[in-house]
Amino acid sequence: MTKERYQNPTVGDNIFLRLFTYNSNNKVNVNEIEEVKIYFLDPAEKTVDNPDGLRLIETISGNNVTNESAGQYLLEIAALDPDYVIGNYVDKWTVKFEDNEACVATITNNFTIYPDLWFTTSVPPIYDFNFNFRPNRIRKGTKRYLLIQVTPNVPRGSDVQNYYENLAIVADLRVSIESACGDCVPVENDLKLLVDRQLVGFREKMYAYYFIDTSEIDAGIYNIWFELAFGENIFISDKSALQIHD
Repeated sequence: MTKERYQNPTVGDNIFLRLFTYNSNNKVNVNEIEEVKIYFLDPAEKTVDNPDGLRLIETISGNNVTNESAGQYLLEIAALDPDYVIGNYVDKWTVKFEDNEACVATITNNFTIYPDLWFTTSVPPIYDFNFNFRPNRIRKGTKRYLLIQVTPNVPRGSDVQNYYENLAIVADLRVSIESACGDCVPVENDLKLLVDRQLVGFREKMYAYYFIDTSEIDAGIYNIWFELAFGENIFISDKSALQIHD
């Protein structure tokens, strides 16, 4: 299975490690990513000179980093046993920002590899999820991320809550958007759809981030809803209103 760094990866998963680079608040490519080093924070390796217990796992050439779009980089690693175990890691990116710079910078990020999620019960568990998002009103021409929150509807403070919070992290989340009210709303349902079950890629714990560009979207009221699927279950949220205004 492939997971984002904040989707509770386990041993054996492929992990997406991302890096976003900005210049004056705009996404801009750096001159070069030379390499990425993955370290395990090994308690047995802690010394006065190495207080975090850094133990090098692998060094990956910058040639293996994908430049997905301006200022957006992706490295996929295979967290395979025995090199990768349960625990905390850092990924250090060696970056040269400008062509005429003699020095390089080291960007340090973190991720954790978790134990497998096991759960037993004598009957099929009954549960549900609540979906919320913001903002629900956006000015036309805006480009930004919608923040989607997925929370389990189970007794709070229970083991079941913790379990389903973790399930929500790793489950596929999809978003759909359709025209509801405006100057020109198509009659056919399929023509109303602006976004049809698009997978939300950026995940962090109970949150997901969906990028929306309203430059080519007419002002009006739109329906937005979410779909969460894992195992034998599919959860579809109620439709909520999303306003694009002039």
